[in-house]
Amino acid sequence: MRAFAAALLLLAAASPAAALGADEVVHYRGHEVRAPASWPVFRLSRHPRMCVRLDRRAVYLGTPAASQRCPADAIGRRRAILVAPGVAARPSTASGGAATPGGSTASSGSGAPFTGLGFDACSTPSARTMSAWSSSPYRSLGIYIGGINSACSQPNLTPRWMSTEVAAGWHPIPLYVGLQAPTSGCGSCAKLSSSQATGQGTAAASDAVEKAASVGIGAGSPIYFDMEGYTRGSSASRATLTFLAAWTSRLHVLGYVSGVYSSSASGIADLASEIGTGYALPDDIWTANWNGQVNALDPYLPSSGWARHQRLHQYRGAHNETYGGVTINIDNDFVEGATVGSAAPPPPSLPPLTVSGVKSAGGMVSVTIRCGWPAGETCPGQIVVRSNVRVAVRVRRGGAGSVKTKIVRVAVARRGFQLAGGRSHAFAVALNARGRPLLRASGTLKAQLLVAIPGARATRAVELRRGG
Repeated sequence: MRAFAAALLLLAAASPAAALGADEVVHYRGHEVRAPASWPVFRLSRHPRMCVRLDRRAVYLGTPAASQRCPADAIGRRRAILVAPGVAARPSTASGGAATPGGSTASSGSGAPFTGLGFDACSTPSARTMSAWSSSPYRSLGIYIGGINSACSQPNLTPRWMSTEVAAGWHPIPLYVGLQAPTSGCGSCAKLSSSQATGQGTAAASDAVEKAASVGIGAGSPIYFDMEGYTRGSSASRATLTFLAAWTSRLHVLGYVSGVYSSSASGIADLASEIGTGYALPDDIWTANWNGQVNALDPYLPSSGWARHQRLHQYRGAHNETYGGVTINIDNDFVEGATVGSAAPPPPSLPPLTVSGVKSAGGMVSVTIRCGWPAGETCPGQIVVRSNVRVAVRVRRGGAGSVKTKIVRVAVARRGFQLAGGRSHAFAVALNARGRPLLRASGTLKAQLLVAIPGARATRAVELRRGG
């Protein structure tokens, strides 16, 4: 989001102070803002990793950091107040009249199909984080470009970020969090109106294109509307479908690919029911079904629906993952559809993986890996060695306490790799700071070797011996 020249940005659907009774004045670098005394005030210089949550009643003073720690599942109407001197911006038109794309920002990417693993995070990761995560198995990521219910600030999302990451081989997936269904489960979200659904869907698409163009996402790219789960019913479903049809139609007029993300049991089910009726279906579909299945299948989608590499599947919800020493709270996705980035031949849905020549000696494990992706594809993966260890746990019952032990599985070695499709290579991974003391203490260490690439994994039992 850009900002007003006055350097004060009120991130609220209406003035929060007016809605809740302003009874305190906050001063910051020559600016003052009124807010309810019950709202917490955060000086971001004292909280460098704080997530600037736009769906919370709070006052934030300062510039959001590039390395915010945000939850992946945040969503809701903007209620926060952000006072950020020196930031320039313009207001959103997501719930008002239609806006037309403008400005002279050069496009750094257009649409391209991609097949592989992806993730989405509420706040766009910094360039440093993206570099650290080059060792991850992911090559696609969802980014939130705007919308009245978008919950996290986006200090990193710029045309430079977009061009840099696309050039580095990442495939961004633009998400727009606009008005939600009338029966949405999001209690703090702004909802669409049954009587105005067509106009609101059109306005949302126009605003989304403007936001996309401002960060270098050019025509031909997909934009996915984030329609969170809702209770289906004749009235709510009809209003939501009317809104999404207008969204798709307007995106097509403006030269963009239409996508919709939603819960399998609500938005996806409603859209699937319109197949073959003449309804303006989105070009690509993104199902939220946390069943842990790394594929593009869904029980609410017939085999004939969005069958030509037009599906994405969010298969796991918010959790932390760490690569290159950097942790992000993410959702997991299997991507087999439209993204931003350069086109490339898609690998098979389940890329073959061959693991051979496993050896262990002196705190090192070596393994030969072959990736069966097409030649020319960059096949990312990870090698992890895991072992069971016994840890002490303090248990309290009543006023007394005792110490018991339990078995947990921990990573004692880890490394990422990049392998060309159709090629094999030998890799070695050394025990880390947790694994080395375990081997010294016992002399031998029984472990499991895990090798994973997007869509496939293999495991082997290994035993490490001290000194040989």
